[in-house]
Order: sequence, then C-alpha cells, then structure tokens
Amino acid sequence: MRLVALGDCVCDCYLDDGVFYPGGQAVNVAVNARQSGAQESSFVGVFGDDCAADHVRASLAAEGVGTERCRRAYLRTAMPGVRIIDGDRVFFHGARDTVAHLLQMRVAEEDLAFLAGFDVCHTTNEANVDADLARIHARVPLSYDFSIDRDEGWLRQICPSVDVAFLSGADLSDDRIIELMGFVGSLGPSVVVVTRGERGSVCSADGTIYEQGIVACDAIDPMGAGDSFAAAFLVSYFDTRDVARSLAFAAARASETCTKHGAFGYPHPIER
Repeated sequence: MRLVALGDCVCDCYLDDGVFYPGGQAVNVAVNARQSGAQESSFVGVFGDDCAADHVRASLAAEGVGTERCRRAYLRTAMPGVRIIDGDRVFFHGARDTVAHLLQMRVAEEDLAFLAGFDVCHTTNEANVDADLARIHARVPLSYDFSIDRDEGWLRQICPSVDVAFLSGADLSDDRIIELMGFVGSLGPSVVVVTRGERGSVCSADGTIYEQGIVACDAIDPMGAGDSFAAAFLVSYFDTRDVARSLAFAAARASETCTKHGAFGYPHPIER
C-alpha cells in the first residue's frame, strides 16, 4: 500500500542527553509506515531553513520517505524540550517563532492531485489543515489523529471528512470509550481506534468492537509509540482490511518503538 502523511515537522530535544531527534506526528507516521512495509510513503509539510530541518530531511531520505511536495520557509524548526521522567515524557516549550507556530500550509490543487495517488492520507490535530479536509477527502481516503482533543463541536466539524479516526483515551473508562467510539462513528468514520495506554487499544469497525492488549517490552522511551501504532495499523488495514490482524501488528510495532530513543532514532547534537 501507499501512504502519505500531511502535517507537522519538529525536532524533539532531549535536554538531559544534549541531542535532538526528528519528530512530529506526520513525520513519524510517514517513517513508520515505510518501516511497517508500505510500498511507498511520503511526507508533505513545511521545513525550516536551519540545520535541524536539514537533519530531518536527510533522515526521511535515509528511510525512503518522499518529500517532493514539501515547502521550505526562512524560519527555524520547532524544537520542544523533552525529559523522560519515571518512564514517561515530560515536554517543555521551546521557541515560539518557528515554522510550526507562524505558518499554516495551504493545500493547492497540485497537492490534491499528488495526494490522490496514495491509498490513504494521514493527518493530525497538529497539521493546521482542518479547513482543507473536505477537499482532501474528496480525492483520497483520510485518516486523522485527534490525540486527546475530544470537543464535541470540533468532532462534529472534522469527522464527516474522516474515514479512519485515531483518538487517545488512556484517561477514559471503558464505558466512556465505547460511547465515544459510537459518537465519532456516527459522524462519518468507518473505523474508530482508541488507544488506552497500558490497557491496550479498542476499535469499532463494521458494527464490531475489537480489543487488543499491549505487547510487553523493556521500554526505555515511549516517544512516537502512538504514531508507530497508527502507521502500522493503516499499512496492515489498507492491505488486508483485517481489523484484528491490523491491531495486533500495530501493538507489536508500537512496542518495538518503545525500546528505542526518539520517535525513530537519528540523534543529532543540540547546538548551543
């Protein structure tokens, strides 16, 4: 299958280690899709003009991820700070005058023609392309990661243009998750996946509820595990349409991601 990820590009700065790693939900999904067996994977977003952006672009090239529809701006790359405390990520704000904070990508007709060549386009709540979702959805199946954003009005606005919805629900009871999946599914998505942290994941598709536990591992860093899960699920699902198999594959890939530093590696010294 062929996947394109549309959206954010950042660098995660590990403050205690003095290194940064390429990141951003869309970047992570593009890379993990390729690593999970996608025949082709591309990223569409906006790069800065600094060494951090050059490093991200080189990392994507090394992973076989296309960037031919990306833009480049005369701005620095967003570089949030990260510390791993008691096995979890704690984020610290970086500079706010960055590509991610100052620019919003406009989707042109040429972009839509490019996106239409893929089996699925994945985007996120950090991509700033919500105004273009209906146009994108008219050309290609759309996957959207809502993360922890569950405002009812916003869901009503976004979901009609979404085919596969990912939400984070580790803070929700199982009954509330079932209710949430029903509501989201009623608005448009045919597949709704909710990740629950250590409780695994649950998915609603074709009137059936599927559950998947986590795959145990010696975790050292959870960065990018959710993006790895989403990428692997999409690759498997669009190849097989087998929900249970896709959830199991996604859980295994997310577990593997937790055993490495950074969302997918490629450390680079932080320049002081």
